[in-house]
Amino acid sequence: MEQRSEEQIVDRLFGLENAGQADRRAELTGERFLSLIHDPDTSRVYVFRHGVDDTEGAEVPEGTEFWEYPRLEDAERVYEQILTEARQAGELVDEDSDEDLGDAETGGAELRDVYSADEDDALIPNGDDEES
Repeated sequence: MEQRSEEQIVDRLFGLENAGQADRRAELTGERFLSLIHDPDTSRVYVFRHGVDDTEGAEVPEGTEFWEYPRLEDAERVYEQILTEARQAGELVDEDSDEDLGDAETGGAELRDVYSADEDDALIPNGDDEES
């Protein structure tokens, strides 16, 4: 198996998290987040701490860190430890957060008045036509 660079791992973790694949996710003060993520492609488990990405992936947010584990139990233990430390330091905002996840834009066509063409379309009967 090919080794991934740290940048590739961080990119993958952001992708999994934004797709709602984090097993657990907490919001910390200062627009920071802590996630527990199991990567289904590698079977590795990560504890991922990061800030908000305002650059749409152009830069890794300052303070981004991850810890990689072969077993879920090990990663859960570390996640709980970091969460407990954040709670004791008053840095825990929300223990179960989906704040700032994914892209809210759907990217589809904008529907304005879906029936506006009906009035002008000769193929759609509107009751105004009289039969002779």
